[in-house]
Amino acid sequence: MMACPRGMSQEENPPSLAESTQVAEVEAITWDTAFNALVDFLTVQIGANTYGQVLLSFTILLLSFVFRKALLLIVFKRLKALASRTNWKFDDRLIPSIEGPISSLVIVVGLFFTVNVLTLTQEADALAFRLFQGAIMVIVFWGILRLVDLLADSLHELADEHDSSVYHFIPLLKKAARVFLIIIGTILVIQNLGYSVSSLMAGLGIGGLAVALAAQESLGNFFGSLSIIADRPFKVGDWIQVGDKVDGDVEEIGLRSTKVRTWAKSQLTIPNKVLANEIVENWSRMPKRRVKQVVGVTYETQPEDMAGLVEDIRELLRNDPDVHQEFILVNFTDFGTSSLDILVYYFTKTTKWLEYMDVRQRVNLKIMKAINERGLSIAFPTRTLYLEGDIASRMVSNEE
Repeated sequence: MMACPRGMSQEENPPSLAESTQVAEVEAITWDTAFNALVDFLTVQIGANTYGQVLLSFTILLLSFVFRKALLLIVFKRLKALASRTNWKFDDRLIPSIEGPISSLVIVVGLFFTVNVLTLTQEADALAFRLFQGAIMVIVFWGILRLVDLLADSLHELADEHDSSVYHFIPLLKKAARVFLIIIGTILVIQNLGYSVSSLMAGLGIGGLAVALAAQESLGNFFGSLSIIADRPFKVGDWIQVGDKVDGDVEEIGLRSTKVRTWAKSQLTIPNKVLANEIVENWSRMPKRRVKQVVGVTYETQPEDMAGLVEDIRELLRNDPDVHQEFILVNFTDFGTSSLDILVYYFTKTTKWLEYMDVRQRVNLKIMKAINERGLSIAFPTRTLYLEGDIASRMVSNEE
């Protein structure tokens, strides 16, 4: 036996080539055995599937949820941060509106591949594919509805900023667009689920005819709504008067009817078909508000005093800050039954009811003061009786 070098024990001798080869062969056998055992385990059947298929299916499902979580925490969070730095408000709402549909789409696609790796019956595969198509269609229309809502809300705010007359009709258009998209989406989802929409519509043909005949009033109200949208005779908040029964503020304009809050605080619901065919008086669109009244003074008034009073009233109207100066009319017009009548005709700058009444009160008090300063009197209804003949003579004799 060869002696070991000084300072090196027997245990510190490096293994020989034969020993290294023997260890490598043992390790290779161990890995081969483990790999073969794993393959045998993954190929064990569970019904129509193997453990490997089930494990792959679970892995795909798990990765789908992980990818969805990463998408929400990383991608959308970053997009929201970028959108908050811009001055455009639309992108601040766009990112949250599409977050739900896109994250749901990831889960649906993951579920599709999760089921697709499994061995199922032909009927189950067909059903899974149809459900996948239907779910995709639902998510797509969900996203479209959110975009429609976002666009309508943005246009609503823009119309409000520019004081546009279409401001109060945008919610109506939004409702109509949502109803239309829901109907179209429902038809497409039913079709993707394998049902024949054409045969369904044909089977509902007779019933649809009956419904159409019964829905004539609803269609009339709908086209009345379109007429209101096109003509824009009023908007929410306007004070309107329609005939003798409708007089109040517009609270809501719907697809079928318009709601008006009366001065008695009751709510009237008027079909839009009626409003489209009636004369609507919109008091809120007055640029100024008219005052027309007659001031009567007694017949004892002298001509020069009458001329001076007329000029006094004209002057006080010209000096009032709330009286519109475009048109003022004050004239002695009539010899009335019991008074000399002065027509006072002017406009107030405000159209609001309470402010309008305050202006009228202030002007009337000034007119009363002008009449008193000239020593005149406001006339009131009187009647003078003239008696003749024997009755008059007897009355005079009795008085004497």
